[in-house]
Amino acid sequence: MHLQSKKQMSETFLIGAMLAVVGGFLDAYTYLSRGGVFANAQTGNIVLLGLNIAAGEWMRALYYMVPILAFASGVLVAEAVKSRFKRRPAIHWRQIILLVELFLLLGIAFLPAGRMDMAANTAISFICSLQVESFRKVNGNAFATTMCTGNLRSGMELLFRFFQTREGMLLRRSFQYFGIILFFLVGAVIGFFLTELYGEKAVLFCCVVLFLVFLILFIHSEEKTDEKERMKRERLPE
Repeated sequence: MHLQSKKQMSETFLIGAMLAVVGGFLDAYTYLSRGGVFANAQTGNIVLLGLNIAAGEWMRALYYMVPILAFASGVLVAEAVKSRFKRRPAIHWRQIILLVELFLLLGIAFLPAGRMDMAANTAISFICSLQVESFRKVNGNAFATTMCTGNLRSGMELLFRFFQTREGMLLRRSFQYFGIILFFLVGAVIGFFLTELYGEKAVLFCCVVLFLVFLILFIHSEEKTDEKERMKRERLPE
């Protein structure tokens, strides 16, 4: 069990909470400094796309199509990275995703607000897609770190089942969902204050958090290698 938990470091609550902070921050950041939009999820964009198509506003429809396509392409890129690097022991494929997110956010920090908001929001849609596709579980349960609707549904469902069965495991799983939502909220609060202070450059905060996640996964990969070597030595005949 100990070795299995090490293998799933990317699914620990710590990693999920840190990434949820990033998700909440980015939603607050795009709303406050990038034109009053939420770039993390695409439901609103799809609705607005449909409304503009119905109204014959083709150029406006294209405006909403771009972040949708960026989000869709992020899924493809994440899967391509996973397929290409999954069996490379030097670095975990999720660490590559984190580096891509980090460097894109570095670029976004230096895009001026106003005329470059569309580019920034499109890039953030792509980043959130990479993250939601690459980090999909916490302790074996399906989670999202860039949106809350599914987490809230799952948490409430488990809470209802707990009241029916009184199984402690269901309550713990429910609280994990609520915990991720709480950290998403914390990220939004931090995003509000830092964006008010630093404007478009506030997103550099997310770079710091993502780099810390990258380091945690890297340190863990070394520990896992040491554990495997120890087990091999234990199996060798004397």
